[in-house]
Amino acid sequence: MQQTPPQDSRDDDLADFTARSITLDGVTRTVYVGGSGPAVVVMAEMPGISPDVARFARWVRAAGLTVYLPSLFGRDGAYPEAEAGREVFRRACVSAEFRAFGAGRSSPVAVWLRALAAFAHGECGGHGVGALGMCFTGNFALTMMLEPAMLAPVLCQPSLPLDRPDGLEISPGELAAVRERLDREDLVVRAYRFEGDRFCTAQRFAAYAAALGPRFESRVLPADAANPAPPPFFSEIVGCPHSVVTAHLIDAAGEPTVAARDEIIGFLVKRLGGTGEQRQDVH
Repeated sequence: MQQTPPQDSRDDDLADFTARSITLDGVTRTVYVGGSGPAVVVMAEMPGISPDVARFARWVRAAGLTVYLPSLFGRDGAYPEAEAGREVFRRACVSAEFRAFGAGRSSPVAVWLRALAAFAHGECGGHGVGALGMCFTGNFALTMMLEPAMLAPVLCQPSLPLDRPDGLEISPGELAAVRERLDREDLVVRAYRFEGDRFCTAQRFAAYAAALGPRFESRVLPADAANPAPPPFFSEIVGCPHSVVTAHLIDAAGEPTVAARDEIIGFLVKRLGGTGEQRQDVH
């Protein structure tokens, strides 16, 4: 599928990834692939694959892992402007692929993402696959644990359902199956949020902890650790500390967000067997 050309000098052309059309379960999506080593599925936050999302994917790739970055919504590579991002958010909220409202149900798109994990494992080999979801896609990494190849789930500011601060976007049966697998295979779920995030609340993390017990390993970053000048979508529409490894990350030594990023990448490398060597291919 041909992408709309960049319209802003701050857009990312994603030229250092290979844009592939991947068909799974009869559905074709563009997936940006790059790197070598075990596979990690990185799922973008609202409003899509922004330059900051691509930057995080490059950090993962530089650690000796293969990144699969599926296009799920928005214009790929677009700088997150406020009104354009708001429109992407509105469309996703009414899309049949996502369950933005109502707890206890999983989004249909998660089935395709599980198939992508299996496909990526078949291509890359290794012990298994990692996945990281953010915001709108935050919980998908947990649901993807129903795929046996999935070994390393990371939930960054999981924000669905939007109408239940203490709700979980997964069906009870799937949640029970995931918990049973985590216990049986001695696996854990990593999760990250900022204090004061009104989309991913303390109540939601408490609900995960109640459901998953010690298999749920959470990190809560102080609100004042967030980048105070994120792109317009995040400053005007989101309006709170939110995006741990992207828009609200401060890329400087000693910053809590950089420590979180490094911890996440270390977790992926340890579980999947990447090299862990930070190559200089991030721009």
